[in-house]
Amino acid sequence: MKLKFIIATILVAVAVACSENIEQEVPVGLNEKLSNSLSERREFEGLDKEMKRYLRKWEMKGASVAIMRNDSLIFAKGYGWADEEKELKMEAGHILRMASVSKLITAIGIMKLQDEGKLNIKNKVFGPEGVMKDSGLDTLIRHSAYDHLTIEHLLRHQGGFYRDPLFSSKDVMNQMRLDHPPTADDFFRLILPKRLRYKPGTTHRYSNFGYLLLSRIIEHVTGKSYEQYIKEEILAPAGCYDMHIAGNYYEEKRENEVRYYTHSGEGQFIEEYTGSGKLVERSYGGNNITLLSGAGAWCGSTAELAKLVASIDGRDEVPDIISKKAVEQMVEYFDQSTFSLGWNDTTPGVGWSRTGTFSGTSAIVKYFPDGECWIFISNTSTWKGPRQAKQTDALFKKCRKLYSKKFPARNLFE
Repeated sequence: MKLKFIIATILVAVAVACSENIEQEVPVGLNEKLSNSLSERREFEGLDKEMKRYLRKWEMKGASVAIMRNDSLIFAKGYGWADEEKELKMEAGHILRMASVSKLITAIGIMKLQDEGKLNIKNKVFGPEGVMKDSGLDTLIRHSAYDHLTIEHLLRHQGGFYRDPLFSSKDVMNQMRLDHPPTADDFFRLILPKRLRYKPGTTHRYSNFGYLLLSRIIEHVTGKSYEQYIKEEILAPAGCYDMHIAGNYYEEKRENEVRYYTHSGEGQFIEEYTGSGKLVERSYGGNNITLLSGAGAWCGSTAELAKLVASIDGRDEVPDIISKKAVEQMVEYFDQSTFSLGWNDTTPGVGWSRTGTFSGTSAIVKYFPDGECWIFISNTSTWKGPRQAKQTDALFKKCRKLYSKKFPARNLFE
C-alpha cells in the first residue's frame, strides 16, 4: 500500500509540474503589452487631431487604429470611449467586433487547407466528388445547378443563393414555424433545397450565407469546430492570441472587449432576434452575431489584426502562414465586379481592402502598395452603414499624405 501511495504521489507531482510548465509556455499576447502611451509621440500629433476630429464628426464613441509599415507595427492607439458608462477609455489592446473582416480570416483558413492538400478551391462543394459529400448537407440538394458550385464561388460571392437570410432571424422563425431562433442547420435547411438565382460563377451577389457554408466546410474537412481550427491553425501561428467569436449581449463580452453603440438615427432599439418580442439595443440582441461564424463573428484588436495581415502579405519580414501561391491567389485581380478571395478588392496600384459593418461596428483594413497597412475599427455604427468605410478610407489617404513621412521607424510587434 505504501508503494502504491508513493507512486501515486509522484505521478501527481509530475502532472502538476507539467501543467505549470505548460502555463509558463503560453505566450504573452500583443494586446497585453500595448498601451496608448507607446504611440503618444510628437510625430503622431497631427494624426491624433485628425482621428479625434473624425470621431466627433461622425459621433463615434470610440475607435481603435493600427498602422503597419513593411510588417512592422509603428502605431497602435485607442480613441474615445471603450465603455462610456464605465468611464473606460479606449486602449490599444481593447478588442472589437470586426464584422465582415471575419471573411478574410475564413478565406485564410480555406487557403491553409488547400496548402495542406485537404481541399482545393476548385473543388465542387456538393455531388459525388464534392467536399461536403456525406456531410448531411448534401441530402438537402434538390437542383442540378448545385453541381457547378465550387469553394471558389463561395469565396467570391458567386454561389447564386436565392437569398441571404442571416440577418432575418425573426422572419425565418415565422417562415419555418420554428419555436427557437434559427440555427446554422435551420438556415441550411431553408436555403439549400431552393433553386439558385443563377448558375454559380456567372455573376456575383454578396452572400453572408456563402461564408457560413465555408465555415461548415472547414469543420467537415478538419473534424474541429470552426473557431477551434482557426485559433489553432491560423491565429496562433500568426501570433494572434486574443481573437474570439463574439457574443450577442453585453453580458457575454470578453474582459477587454468594448461596449457597442448605435446612433439614434440608425434605429437604436429593435425587437430581439430570438422572437421574444422584447425591444433591445440593436447591437445587443438585434442579430445573432455568434451564429455568423466565419461570415462576421470575430472580434479582436486592430494590432493583432495587423499581425495577421503581416502573415499573409507575401513579405519576408514576417513569415507567412500560407504559401506564396495562396497569397497570390487571394489578391489576384480580375475586374471590378469580381471579389478577391477574402478581400473586398485588390485593384493593382490601389491596394487591398477589406471592410465590415453591422450595428455597433464599422471596420476597414487597407493595405497600400507601398507596404503600409492602416486598420480602423469603431465601436459605433453610423447612419451611413457600409458606406462609412469610404469615409474612413478617405481619412486614411488624407493622413498618409500629410503625416506618413513623419512616422518613426520602429516595431511595436517586438
